[in-house]
Amino acid sequence: MAEIYSKAMIENKQMVLEDWAREAFQSFQNMIADDENTYPCVPGRIGFLSDQLRYAFLGDPREEKTLLDAADVLKKYGMVSRETGKYASLVMFYKSPAELQRYSIEEFEDLFWSILTGLSMKDQVPWPEGISKDPSHHTWEFCFHGEPYFAFCATPAHHLRRSRHFPSFMMAFQPRWVFEQMNDSTQLGRNMKKMIRKRLADYDETPIHPALKWYGQEDNHEWMQYFLREDDSSPSKCPFHNMMNANKKS
Repeated sequence: MAEIYSKAMIENKQMVLEDWAREAFQSFQNMIADDENTYPCVPGRIGFLSDQLRYAFLGDPREEKTLLDAADVLKKYGMVSRETGKYASLVMFYKSPAELQRYSIEEFEDLFWSILTGLSMKDQVPWPEGISKDPSHHTWEFCFHGEPYFAFCATPAHHLRRSRHFPSFMMAFQPRWVFEQMNDSTQLGRNMKKMIRKRLADYDETPIHPALKWYGQEDNHEWMQYFLREDDSSPSKCPFHNMMNANKKS
């Protein structure tokens, strides 16, 4: 069964990690804590430096056991996330064999949505009130065990969009409550948005994706931000919705 770790636990070697897991965490640290080439996600960087992020190391993302472990970890995290700090996020590192490393953007996109769909199919808690179940609605957000999350994915196939590149397959879940004081209606949120967009423009080698908007805006589709392609395109319909419907019919 997978466990949840803090940065301090990993750095103090309070547990034994496989080589790939320790390398994945080191790569993450090198990326997000780099002072010269500053990572664009300001809340993520603050969360890492202040040890508010939490981490899990999971197996091959294509395997059913790994999905069960991910569901267990996300359930546990939802129960403790508010104790970790206001810049909370859960980062899931996946073991990525050579075959997976060769996946294309499209294959990683399918994998990402299949994992979110699989997690939802294993969720035993009703969808939270106030969060639409329709991904085309501006209030839709991925939810698990009663908690809404912003989901994020980074892959080895991303190169131009460097903010979405990682040496192995990685997913992160940021609780919606983190944004209660950080949105377009607050000065903190507006300042944060300007800073992040400026850093994105400097960091990535492709223009800022047009899907990046604030949650709750009537023209926003939150699911489009979860997995960004190298260009500015997005699927015509939410893959999560399509996969859920297909699973219900089968």
